[in-house]
Amino acid sequence: MVAWLVTLAAVIGLGFAFAGSFQDSSSIPGSPAQTALAKMDRHFPSPDAQSAQLVFQAPAGRKVTDPDLRRSLASTLAATSDVRGVSEVGDPAEDGTVSEDGRTAVAEVGFTTKADEDVPAGTLDAVKAAGGQAEQAGLKVIYGGDAYEESHPPVGPTELIGMGVALVILVITFGSLAAAGLPLLTAVLGVVGAMAAMMGLATVFGVSDNAPTLAIMLGLAVGIDYALFIVSRHRAQLATGMPVAESVARANATAGSAVVFAGATVIIALTGLAVAGVPMLTSMGLASAGAVAAAVVLALGLLPALLGMLGRRLIPKSGARAGRRTARGGRTPLGVRWTEGVLRRPVRTLILGSVGIVALAFPAMQLKVAVTDEGSSPVTSSSRQAYDAVSDAFGPGANGPLVILVEDDDPAAVTSTAGAVGNTLQGVKGIADVSGVDVAEDKSAARIRIVPTTGPRTTETSDLVSHLRTEMRPLAQSTGSSIAVTGMTAVSIDVADKLSGALVPFAIVVVGFSLLLLMIAFRSVAIPLKATIGFLLSVGAAFGATVAVFQWGWLAGPLGVSSEGPVASFMPIIVMAVLFGLAMDYEVFLVSAMREDYVRQGNARVAIVSGARNAARVVTAAALIMISVFVSFLFSHDADIMPIAFALAFGVLVDAFLVRMTLVPAVMALLGDRAWWLPRRLDRVLPHLDVEGGDFHAPDATPQVPVRPTTPVGT
Repeated sequence: MVAWLVTLAAVIGLGFAFAGSFQDSSSIPGSPAQTALAKMDRHFPSPDAQSAQLVFQAPAGRKVTDPDLRRSLASTLAATSDVRGVSEVGDPAEDGTVSEDGRTAVAEVGFTTKADEDVPAGTLDAVKAAGGQAEQAGLKVIYGGDAYEESHPPVGPTELIGMGVALVILVITFGSLAAAGLPLLTAVLGVVGAMAAMMGLATVFGVSDNAPTLAIMLGLAVGIDYALFIVSRHRAQLATGMPVAESVARANATAGSAVVFAGATVIIALTGLAVAGVPMLTSMGLASAGAVAAAVVLALGLLPALLGMLGRRLIPKSGARAGRRTARGGRTPLGVRWTEGVLRRPVRTLILGSVGIVALAFPAMQLKVAVTDEGSSPVTSSSRQAYDAVSDAFGPGANGPLVILVEDDDPAAVTSTAGAVGNTLQGVKGIADVSGVDVAEDKSAARIRIVPTTGPRTTETSDLVSHLRTEMRPLAQSTGSSIAVTGMTAVSIDVADKLSGALVPFAIVVVGFSLLLLMIAFRSVAIPLKATIGFLLSVGAAFGATVAVFQWGWLAGPLGVSSEGPVASFMPIIVMAVLFGLAMDYEVFLVSAMREDYVRQGNARVAIVSGARNAARVVTAAALIMISVFVSFLFSHDADIMPIAFALAFGVLVDAFLVRMTLVPAVMALLGDRAWWLPRRLDRVLPHLDVEGGDFHAPDATPQVPVRPTTPVGT
């Protein structure tokens, strides 16, 4: 225990001592828009500083150009420029940022704070105080932009409530506060250690600002569940009279082995996100994989020490509910009764269950993704209000302008090509406004600003970018100049397209990996096929429910969804990776219990019921804990995390209760002994893996020969 605490203290100390800052990056190095944006920054250098928008709205029936309001506006801008920490303030009249109806004006404010740092709260408050003059004159002032965008801490009150719910579930499961506190303690320590390591590594590697929240969410969920499996096995063994030291060792040899298998599955799936080639997604995957690895290590290393220290105090009391469950006789557990009900009508259960899940998955065909922006923020935030005000006054495309960049070594060619580009843009559908040609000081580049008629996260804007690239290609070939479509909106569209394109290959890899892994684990052909089909059903249901809530607006209000529309572009691939690992967890813990009984008795139907008796309650508790943790992050109001949390919570609900505990027993009942069949040639080729301590036997144990020949797991 001392060694573990010293190690954790060292990791935490080093992490905070060398802590770096997380990056707000949603670009893809080498993508067309990102490459052009880097070139544009060289030709048109802009200060590496934070900025904000001041949106002024006149009362109904008036204009900001009215003499009294114009004087108040000018005084406010002058006072804002005098604020310490403000580098420059734009003039709406000179910059052309006054709406056609004259009711709205937008002023750009630049700060001396670097772009990757937060503007001091005192500076932001002083800017707001300077706006008091305009407000007294009757103008409404809204403060938006990056500087005023609200940041969300990785853990808040709702997440703490979720942990409280998990503790209640653990207390009900174990009937002991001491036993319930162990999984929570190891999970929290693992998350703290992983977060500290992540902060330290941020000084060397680029870590996305979304990575900590996702890592904490997964670290807490799997950390509690993995410790739950080991503690549950340990207490069941103590109830039979087994000595404490032997019970701890056996729990690690059996349930601990399953934890290693389950954790490795999740880690491999998360690290596989690097295949997409998106730095933001890679950092999120690796950070989450690190949190899961920490949960596995502490469950296997620190938890045994805690179990040993508590000794026989973890033995279920004979009169307690947990103690009665270990005794023979008594009321049949709910999981057993449910499984027996499934076995009485397996065909009907399989048909109804499959049809129900397919119906839930049907809306997934309309899933749309995009990179989130201020329009995805809560309606109560000032950045969202400024975003909506600009959209209403200048059109939805004003929040996501595009830029055409023209490059050529010949200054005359730059001017002529830019003029030709401007003429071509006049007849393009979907463009609300085209600016004049802005030539760089070095005369080797020019840019034209385009305002689309639609918002930055819409399919129409994405189609416009594709159309512009197609239109500019022959023009670039005829003139010999370089012409590119760029801007942050184009970069975001490239990111979304890249992630959408990586989803199918990643799904193929995940499905293939699950087939191979489960075939090795259970020495069976049918079980991997059944498990993989169940995983795909769960993912489809999760995506379908996400579309219904975040795009169609079903239950959006009660769930705190602030805006309807496309979800974060990295949501599908992350949900698929995480849900794959969790689905394999439940498959392993449930089916391995059936496998153990089948090897011992050789009766397929009895093995299904026995497996449910041994694993259903723990799997139920684990799934409920997962759901409570994910739901708590749903109410974080982070537009990137909310759809992920919801999809994972709903996916776990469907996978644990409909797929693993309903469809799996039905399929296995229909297959009978054929569920455990594996061709001899394949059996010789596949490596042998001991998933749940199948090779470990008590010294006095007398192995029983099954009715039909079969190969036990791990032998």
